[in-house]
Amino acid sequence: MKDLFLLDPKITYLNFGSFGACPKPIFEDYIHWQYLLEKDPVQFITETGPKYLENSKSALGQFIHCDPNDLIFTPNPTYAINLVVKSLKLNSGDEVLTTNLEYGALDKTWNFYLNKCGGKYVQSLITLPIQSKDEFITEFWKGYSEKTKVIFISQITSATGLILPVKEICIEAKKRGLITIVDGAHVPGHIHLNLKELDPDFYTGACHKWMMTPKGCSFLYVKKEFHQMLEPFIVSWGYDESIQEHRFQEFQQFNGTRDFSAYLTVPAALKFMHDYNWEQKSDNCKNLLLECANEVMEYLNVEPLAPLNKDFFGQLCSCSIESKNPSKLKKLLYEKYQIQIPVIESNSKVYLRFSIQAFNTKEDVLRLIAVLKEIGLGNF
Repeated sequence: MKDLFLLDPKITYLNFGSFGACPKPIFEDYIHWQYLLEKDPVQFITETGPKYLENSKSALGQFIHCDPNDLIFTPNPTYAINLVVKSLKLNSGDEVLTTNLEYGALDKTWNFYLNKCGGKYVQSLITLPIQSKDEFITEFWKGYSEKTKVIFISQITSATGLILPVKEICIEAKKRGLITIVDGAHVPGHIHLNLKELDPDFYTGACHKWMMTPKGCSFLYVKKEFHQMLEPFIVSWGYDESIQEHRFQEFQQFNGTRDFSAYLTVPAALKFMHDYNWEQKSDNCKNLLLECANEVMEYLNVEPLAPLNKDFFGQLCSCSIESKNPSKLKKLLYEKYQIQIPVIESNSKVYLRFSIQAFNTKEDVLRLIAVLKEIGLGNF
């Protein structure tokens, strides 16, 4: 399978989670769109490109089970969340309930905007290892108060790689009359996503991770009742206060000249996944990850961060390690041993996170263990 990707064959690639990797057929489709753009830039940007964009959006909507009119493409989930947070118009004293497991960049986003309005970012303390879904849910809602207005939660967390019980959180949030915002950066193409069933108010996901599109292809889903609320992140030609129909699309999708070729590769990515039976390959990867996780944790002498099953683990697994210099460890693993793997600092802890994609084998993980034994983690 690795021959289908553009990855350097000399590298043991255990970091698909950070930015994904683009298979050759999808990358060739990307180049095709860029060629069409340069062949006639004016016609492509103003006429044909937007039509291709609608086709791509329709394909994505079908894949994640939502109305494509409720979707816009964004460069990344961070952009999408910034767009939403900027438009919320929270008041002094309002609270946003989240966890202490969220992506650090988005913690910064929330704190920036909440500091401006006098709101509060409440991070429920989630005990690791998580013992069960019920325990997680109980700990999450301990942070709730009568001032809570918004729920923000990752469906798969970046640092820990854990799948969180977001559906149950959304159901309870609706009962309490709260706005639900879900960061699903790692979800599309990784685990099943049905937005009709999940029913969040806002949801963002990256196509350039597990769906394997080129970088800079993500989406924001917004429930129809919130379309009017969203201000344009960038005011451009689509902005007109008199617009009512398709206001969400007009205000948000086009904001100045840019190469949106990556957005157009979604149909090719979905075709690739279909042609190579990617759902089965992904399931095989999840089985292999659970097998490998046992061996890594046995060597490290650590517990899993949650019960070692598919409720909590997909194709990502983080292990807690003792490290005084995580960046030095990551650099050594890459520069000396050609192992691409993240070493992540989060909440005063350090995690070694490995991913399993269709081109990975158990030997890749055994090599990681052998290298860790050779260097001695205690030295880092």
